[in-house]
Amino acid sequence: MHPVLKTVLQRLALGLMTLFLVSVVIFSAIEMLPGDFTQAVLGQAATEETVTAFRRELGLDQPAIVRYVDWIGGVVTGDFGTSFSGRAASGVDRSREVIALIAPRLENTLFLASMTAIVAVPLALFLGITAALWRNTAYDKGVSASTLATISMPEFFVAYILILVFASLWPVFPSLANVRPDMPFWERVYRCILPATTLMLVIVAHMMRMTRAAIINLLAQPYIEMARLKGLPARTVILKHALPNAWAPIVNVIAFNLAYLVVGVVVVEVVFVYPGIGQLMVDAVTNRDIPVVQACALIFAATYILLNLMADIISIVTNPRLLHPR
Repeated sequence: MHPVLKTVLQRLALGLMTLFLVSVVIFSAIEMLPGDFTQAVLGQAATEETVTAFRRELGLDQPAIVRYVDWIGGVVTGDFGTSFSGRAASGVDRSREVIALIAPRLENTLFLASMTAIVAVPLALFLGITAALWRNTAYDKGVSASTLATISMPEFFVAYILILVFASLWPVFPSLANVRPDMPFWERVYRCILPATTLMLVIVAHMMRMTRAAIINLLAQPYIEMARLKGLPARTVILKHALPNAWAPIVNVIAFNLAYLVVGVVVVEVVFVYPGIGQLMVDAVTNRDIPVVQACALIFAATYILLNLMADIISIVTNPRLLHPR
């Protein structure tokens, strides 16, 4: 078997094992959450018999291992269960399938993440490469200082500053990103500009600094010195000799930040009241909606694992020592 294919299969098996272990952690953590959905719905005045009957109706009277097996078995078949929201002890069931609740919210989050990534990734690579190319110049110091300042500020602070400046003092963009499925594309883009800018300022800083560090490290290698001695232009040395060999660390940090756009977007969605999966999870935790919390957490974990797996594969494929084994 080719070394690259073998390594990819090993990474895939490791990713599936990690996802299984994460599912156990998610289920166990939710089991330890304080409070009880049945008690929250019925109130403190409910009798023990009523609480017991309601728990039996929801399946919460089963042992934890049985509920975990039922849950993970459904996930494997694409069934995340039924939301507890809308369930009442009166027997009236207005609940919805978890997948029906998550699908439109996940679509909104992916839209915001894609909108941010389309601008952030090329911008970060450009800033990182040019800062490395003009190292220790005023440009390099200015870009490095700006990105360091951006990293140092929490997301909610950046979000509120943008709202203050561009939605209050100079009302150019709306402060609330209340998008709807029937909204025109450019209207949705317009309403997402402030949350996308908040995310972009954070991830551009991380990716730019990693790109700069990787390029500078490679510029000290002997083959780069040889390329310079041959009289090749600095742009050619960077783009054709240094950048291809710097892909491994750069791709990993890009994957990490793209995963953050889906997983770490909770704070931004809450600040801008954006109807994404992050805000759905916050609401589900507040309402003790266990199936929705489990599904959201598992989707977040799968996103991290999948993007890191893709980064590993790209790093392996671009590694000459694996592509050309001795």
